[in-house]
Amino acid sequence: MAEDHGKQIKNDEQYEGLRDRGMSKEKAARIANTPDSGHKGGKADTYEERSVEDLYEQAKKVGIDGRSKMTKQELIDALREH
Repeated sequence: MAEDHGKQIKNDEQYEGLRDRGMSKEKAARIANTPDSGHKGGKADTYEERSVEDLYEQAKKVGIDGRSKMTKQELIDALREH
């Protein structure tokens, strides 16, 4: 059974799994706290299939600095690393 990380973490098991895979506390918490945490979706287009505008908006949502000067590939790389 997963350790209880308090009410700030909605899915403790998923949070621990993400931390074990090397994700930062911030990123693991953000993923574990999504409303559909723990459910597979698979309906989103891959980053390569998205437009630069879509990638920019996603980068804006997650707070990636310097996004306005990034190329499509730079946005993809930044989103994958964030």
